Amino acid sequence: MNQTDRARGCLVGLAIGDAMGAPAENMTAEAIAARWGEVTGFLTDARSGTDDTEYAAFSALLLLEHGSALTSEHVADAWVEHLAGRTGGFPGAGFSELGTVENLRAGLRPPASGEHVHSWSDGLAMRAAVHGVFAASDPAEAARLAAVDGAVSHSGEGVYAGQAVAAAVATAMSGADVETIVDAAVQVVPADSWTAQALIQARVCVENAVRSGRSLDVPALLEALVTRRYPWTDLGPEAVGLAFAAFIAGDGRFDTVVPRAVSMGRDADTTAAISGALAGALCGHGSIPPEWVEIGPVTGRCLGDVVRGLMLSDLAERLVEVHDAE
Repeated sequence: MNQTDRARGCLVGLAIGDAMGAPAENMTAEAIAARWGEVTGFLTDARSGTDDTEYAAFSALLLLEHGSALTSEHVADAWVEHLAGRTGGFPGAGFSELGTVENLRAGLRPPASGEHVHSWSDGLAMRAAVHGVFAASDPAEAARLAAVDGAVSHSGEGVYAGQAVAAAVATAMSGADVETIVDAAVQVVPADSWTAQALIQARVCVENAVRSGRSLDVPALLEALVTRRYPWTDLGPEAVGLAFAAFIAGDGRFDTVVPRAVSMGRDADTTAAISGALAGALCGHGSIPPEWVEIGPVTGRCLGDVVRGLMLSDLAERLVEVHDAE
């Protein structure tokens, strides 16, 4: 399997997970089961991604323009040029992105632009797969690029969550096994971080299920990872923990991993997007079920013309080409 096939699998997998999880966003696992039963595919006929897909496409464009020379100033300039002046709002955007735009409009630059009350959100984690695709087989470089991108919109745990995803995708792009991929995510973030502990707890929950001969205990996983005192579902460490739990429990198989992530609820579009990116990078575009693979172009509903009409598969191929040319 070549790098292009893995890259396409990763970014198309991200878009599929995003679209599959979108109808279940902010729902509980119990509510999802009551409404749709066992999740085995798309929950509705709509197959368009949300802000997760759009911000991933936007970050991919920055890598295509600047390559490994990307700086946080480049990212901030692009946000100011294409996003901060946008009229009509940002339908579907997360709190961290909205806070970042307000900081940039006020003249703040990174890292100050990423220092707001939602700096630990999963907004970087949802787009960081592109850094792993670009820096295939080099998890340290993928994590560095994710932090460069993330400094404009996140700080602390929000950046760590993105770095974990980027490093894992870069490792998956090399064809490593699931355990090695998870190890790569843990190794690029501080050992005492909330993100590292969420990843470790996710692995422990899956290992406990395997030892007992049962399927993954989703209520126990949610109890271990979810911060109940916070009313929203967009916490970076939580989303990464749930996404990796689905990835580990499904042994990296796309058709198992993504529906499992959706069925957990919470920030379901993001957790499914992350798990889809991981499974797609590991197993390639050919592993995606044929009935799922037809995912349309980026709608631009959130970010507008800068990403409207882009195809994630095309961006994936171009990322590989640009990296190989450096």
